[in-house]
Amino acid sequence: MRFSNILAGLVSTARILSYGVLAQSLVTEPNTKITFWTTTATDGGGFTWGYALPPSALTTDATEYLGYMVGSLTAKGGWSGLSHAGSMPGGLLLMAWPNNGKILTSFRYSTGYVDPYVYDGNATVSQIYTNINSTHWTLVYRCQNCWQWNYEGTPGSSSTSSGFQLIGWAQANEYPLTPSDPNSDMIQHEAQNLFPAFPASATQASYSAWATKTLAGSSPTTTAKPTTTAKPTTTAVPTATVSGLPVPTNTYDYIIVGAGAGGIPIADKLSEAGKSVLLIERGPASSGRYGGNIKPSWLSGTNLTRFDVPGLDNQIWHDSKGIACADIATMAGCVLGGGTAINAGLWWKPPDQDWNTNFPTGWKSTDTAAAVSRVFSRIPGTYKPSQDGQLYLPNGYNLIGGALSKAGWSNVTANSVPNSKDKVFTLGPFMYSNGERGGPMATYLSTANARKNFKMILNTDVRRVMRQGAHITGVEVTAYASGGYGGVINVTPTTGRVILSAGAFGSARILMRSGIGPADQLAVVQKSASDSKTMINSTSWISLPVGQNLDDHTNTDIVISHPDVKFYDFYAAYDAPIAADKTAYLNKRSGILAQSAPNIGPNFFQTIKGADGVSRQLEWTARCEGSLGMPDANSMTLSQYLGNGALSRGRAIINPDLSMSIGTAPYLTDSSGNDKAAIITGITNVLNALSSVPNLSILQPPPGTSVSSFVSAQPLTASARTANHWVGTAKMGLDDGRGLVSGKQGTAVVDADTKVYGTDNLFVVDASIIPGIGSANPSALIVSVAEKASERILALKAPSVVAKFAQCFGNTYSGSGVCAAGSSCQVKDATYGQCL
Repeated sequence: MRFSNILAGLVSTARILSYGVLAQSLVTEPNTKITFWTTTATDGGGFTWGYALPPSALTTDATEYLGYMVGSLTAKGGWSGLSHAGSMPGGLLLMAWPNNGKILTSFRYSTGYVDPYVYDGNATVSQIYTNINSTHWTLVYRCQNCWQWNYEGTPGSSSTSSGFQLIGWAQANEYPLTPSDPNSDMIQHEAQNLFPAFPASATQASYSAWATKTLAGSSPTTTAKPTTTAKPTTTAVPTATVSGLPVPTNTYDYIIVGAGAGGIPIADKLSEAGKSVLLIERGPASSGRYGGNIKPSWLSGTNLTRFDVPGLDNQIWHDSKGIACADIATMAGCVLGGGTAINAGLWWKPPDQDWNTNFPTGWKSTDTAAAVSRVFSRIPGTYKPSQDGQLYLPNGYNLIGGALSKAGWSNVTANSVPNSKDKVFTLGPFMYSNGERGGPMATYLSTANARKNFKMILNTDVRRVMRQGAHITGVEVTAYASGGYGGVINVTPTTGRVILSAGAFGSARILMRSGIGPADQLAVVQKSASDSKTMINSTSWISLPVGQNLDDHTNTDIVISHPDVKFYDFYAAYDAPIAADKTAYLNKRSGILAQSAPNIGPNFFQTIKGADGVSRQLEWTARCEGSLGMPDANSMTLSQYLGNGALSRGRAIINPDLSMSIGTAPYLTDSSGNDKAAIITGITNVLNALSSVPNLSILQPPPGTSVSSFVSAQPLTASARTANHWVGTAKMGLDDGRGLVSGKQGTAVVDADTKVYGTDNLFVVDASIIPGIGSANPSALIVSVAEKASERILALKAPSVVAKFAQCFGNTYSGSGVCAAGSSCQVKDATYGQCL
């Protein structure tokens, strides 16, 4: 099903209802006399959705609602859809379209940004009224068992009693492939977004009477019970139509999987040391420096792509096709550069507390200072990216910065004083250089790419590492897209090493597919159609807490409005930039398009000490656009990120189709309530600082709503709270996660050398090994981790050769898995393997 681009609107809280929204209001549908709370968007020809709830929905979570949907049609037809959870992955999806005078409906479910499956739970749609004309169609319906769902043991829900819900919508301009079939594959949609829904406005005393209405001649549509062939059981990518090129036949000292913030720097450092290095990237080239060609027409004839122009970075939330990983349930860049190719480019020098709070001995601030210094000597960053030295449209910065200064906050140059993180504000530092996106691709990859002992291949997915007991001999790859490779690539015998740098979800998946992880997750892989015949035997599984300890900044937005705030439409600039702005950028790398969208700044920081004595870091990022239902015009969204010091953690899981999703969201799981208290205190402090600004309006929290009530109403889901700064799924630590350490279960997946416990030559170097989220956007922290890791990895001795009959594997074994010539590691069970 060509559906993956729903990612563009249904994952980012950064653009909740801030684009193309016309109105939110109460509407009484004239034919049924049912009153709905509705929202209308103008994108894609227009889409309206509304709902009515039982009167008890604010005290007891409702299981059903009455719905109102108006979809648009073109000459080729069209379909409309919504997610009851906001985001596409993990939410109950409802699709609808007209066919032969009737409206067809279909429930779907997706574990990631892959083709949604036909949902086989107990949700039911009963039609009450329909109407179809040449431009639009209308459906009034009753949706039962639609706020709680369960897909193959994975539950989900949306709470009406919280007072706040997120709904995602999508609109396509063509009918599904088989319009007469409710289970048809879907045509890619053209428009999508998120919007907030407010149950208090939707509860209706007449609900029970209205719910008895039915459409004459219709019967309830239940969720389909598809045959086993209707539900895909293999990974969605690479597709069967992509054939791989023959893999390189030579061996490498290091195979590095993933060319992002971790993989690129360590590939450079290892090749600089004279090692032969193969860097494998799942996605295509991004920057024009390396052959990338994804760009709008106004960049034709230049060596620039959408990734190179800072002002186009927000386009990822509007069009991610071929760029974002389709099988990860949150934004992840499957493109050269990874997150550093698609993010806003903020570049924060890690403060001492980021190392000292979370990392083990050997990784404290004094241990990593030299590595951080090397990183910032290569990528110093800039506060004013425009090459004329000007800051464009600084109205928002001046407004917020002025208010904070008046309230006693200090104006600092952030990376000159990285340890100053309480009541300070700053211009944001960005990884840009010469008016273009810089970062690891413009520095580390440039020097690595010039060496003869370095090779990089793109569009190639690593399925698993090839493992014999504790020793890895190579990696199995498949083509992710045209030009990718298929087969097994080997490391140098005995001394070769594999480093996973595929990100918090990607590296965790490769570990699990390689028989390394929790037993329940390895069992999922073992039962999957694609890996059941090739997975390493269960006797060789290594039990480690892969996927546990998932962390992210907890995002909570507030919205203000002021006449001085000016909105710049960076989305419109993608296809049709203002002529003067285009000229300034193309000719001089100057102007608003040299700055990060959507006009970010200021950034400001607070430290909140909790009742438990723990100091929690809050980073705020202000941007000139609306959210949470507020229009763009004169609005600013202030996004608060709860970071360093927070105790809440979640879990990433692998699904039967081998996509990755969020099993437990890492938001406010701290049972003490101190994480939540820090968020409330931080918002209260900022609102107090803004209270003295003339003509400034607080739009969210809504007037009359306490900060505590506002925070409590926010859903604890990734679609509502993610900052998309995922870390921690292969935690670094000294407490070996295979067993008990000092009487407690170990929590670490890799040791202080970044080597995976239970192996002798497998390493992880990316965001997944960071034990807890830092104080700010993590790109520079990840690059610094890679710099430090390169030192430790290069200092390690190669595995020694194990004599015949000696141990080579076991759940408490930490030695070499390389057996003497004429023998190989024969694994008896999880406790013991022997060279025979």
